Amino acid sequence: MNPLLERLQPYPFERLKKLFAGITPPAGFRPISLGIGEPGHATPALVLQALAQATAELAAYPATAGSPGLRGACAGWLKRRYGLDVDPERQILPVNGSREALFAFAQAVIDPRPGATVVCPNPFYQIYEGAALLAGAQAHYVPSDPARNFNVDWSKVPADVWARTQLLFVCSPGNPTGAVMPLSDWEKLFALSDEHGFVIASDECYSEIYFRDEAPLGGLEAAQRLGRGDFRRLVAFTSLSKRSNVPGMRSGFVAGDAQLLQAFLLYRTYHGSAMSGLVQAASVAAWNDEAHVVANRQLYREKFAAVTPLLAEVMDVRLPDASFYLWAGVPGGDDEAFARDLQAQYNVTVLPGRYLARSVDGHNPGAGRVRMALVAEQDECLEAAHRIVAFIRQRH
Repeated sequence: MNPLLERLQPYPFERLKKLFAGITPPAGFRPISLGIGEPGHATPALVLQALAQATAELAAYPATAGSPGLRGACAGWLKRRYGLDVDPERQILPVNGSREALFAFAQAVIDPRPGATVVCPNPFYQIYEGAALLAGAQAHYVPSDPARNFNVDWSKVPADVWARTQLLFVCSPGNPTGAVMPLSDWEKLFALSDEHGFVIASDECYSEIYFRDEAPLGGLEAAQRLGRGDFRRLVAFTSLSKRSNVPGMRSGFVAGDAQLLQAFLLYRTYHGSAMSGLVQAASVAAWNDEAHVVANRQLYREKFAAVTPLLAEVMDVRLPDASFYLWAGVPGGDDEAFARDLQAQYNVTVLPGRYLARSVDGHNPGAGRVRMALVAEQDECLEAAHRIVAFIRQRH
């Protein structure tokens, strides 16, 4: 077996299952899960119709590069969303969801020589770490800063770490914090990339769920504003899962540096990761329509407006910049005990923040917080919030 597999850490939900072992929640409360970020809103009818009309696509092998129609739809969305002119032939590649692509991209990019390093935020999406370790690199974790609205302070990375960095994972809007990275941070990272030659992978799967009038800044958009229209050493990852409520379709695309994408396409050709033609047809319908995205975003805005003030009465929590998570500080500071006791007494599942982060110099930046995914319908999320308030008031 590959010895690198031994370096992988348990996934957060495996740890949560172990934490809840032996717990029998009270029968009087129906189970409500805020633990997993799986969109719960209805799949748009236009996507279902496109799937139903494209069953003939199952009779043919799909191309790894995707159809011209799908790449064109992705390019059209980038133009409407960010004002970008992207070459659909050279600068866009369809992928089977951002998770699969983030992992595969690291395998294609990293040269596993001694000292090879991948930098990622902390807390973080665990795929970043696993991708780095299985590619033969080591991970360097940069903690989010509560004083910066939970954005990462990239200036804390030592110069010797940047010197051996081959890949940087950026997540904006962030998971689990919802923070959106400002243009000034992008400018700093681009300068460091120019100096040291590392590649930036920008995970933007939450870009369409936001609460301000201004949409979140994207990595390619930031590059264009800063005169980097060739997107050198930059690839952005996006997905339909959250935007269009189709997590089961596993559909997204990557866009950016044409030279990097040419190499990534070669890797994917051998990897056997072509998107089904059926899914491609449905994806074209989704990327070409914005009305369902606006309606979906409004559902989240109404939900967060109802739930956040309730929880803010008893927890350290506020409306995030974007995403569908609340990153809440727990009274008493023990996120594991909070999650376990909440499950045992009120049958509500939340994810301990420490499970989403790593301890560096004795400090885990996720400790003392929980992630709550407000993905269910509003009534269910409100019921969960009322239970959490009752739990905290009873406890303290």
